[in-house]
Amino acid sequence: MLVNSNRDRIAERREATRREILDVAWQLARERGLSQLTLRDIAHRVGMRAPSLYSHFESKNAIYDAMFAGAWTECLAVMTAAAGSPADSPRAAMRQLARAFFDFSASDLSRYQLMNQRTIFGFEPSAESYAPAVATLEVLHAALAAQNVTRQADIDLCVAVISGLIDAQLANDPGGDRWSHLLERAIDMLADNLGIPARGTRSTRRSP
Repeated sequence: MLVNSNRDRIAERREATRREILDVAWQLARERGLSQLTLRDIAHRVGMRAPSLYSHFESKNAIYDAMFAGAWTECLAVMTAAAGSPADSPRAAMRQLARAFFDFSASDLSRYQLMNQRTIFGFEPSAESYAPAVATLEVLHAALAAQNVTRQADIDLCVAVISGLIDAQLANDPGGDRWSHLLERAIDMLADNLGIPARGTRSTRRSP
């Protein structure tokens, strides 16, 4: 008996090829540096001619755009899970979020550069690819708002402290833990400044 299938096998093959191209692009970025990607090298490793890539991605920047979207989508999943995990106190919850972002970022230099540093001249992510980055920041906003921390300057300070430690770790001790060890201390100092308690359930800080 013949069974009708709604599967679009052509679309599935195209999607599998796109995933393979992106996987190879990440491999080359980690081997040679993010800015050293070429369509020729990607095509060679995938096993196709360079012009054939254009049937899947219209340009090298389109590949970067898909990589950007994938990286932030992964980060969003990590941060959402961290935000949803139980914590003993508001400060512990803040440490938990900071640790999740730090470990995700510090584990992959090329990925972090694409996500957070303007290392590719002329590349700007599309609105669609930028959406998971915005959603990730909203996870932090929601966690801080739950503690009455809503001023933009305070949110910016949180981002700067965590990102600064990540930058120092990747620049000076990649694969190590020199700045990773400082994260909890930095979060405690930041939490003291923001009035986020080490115990209890909610900050008494009132942001103007």
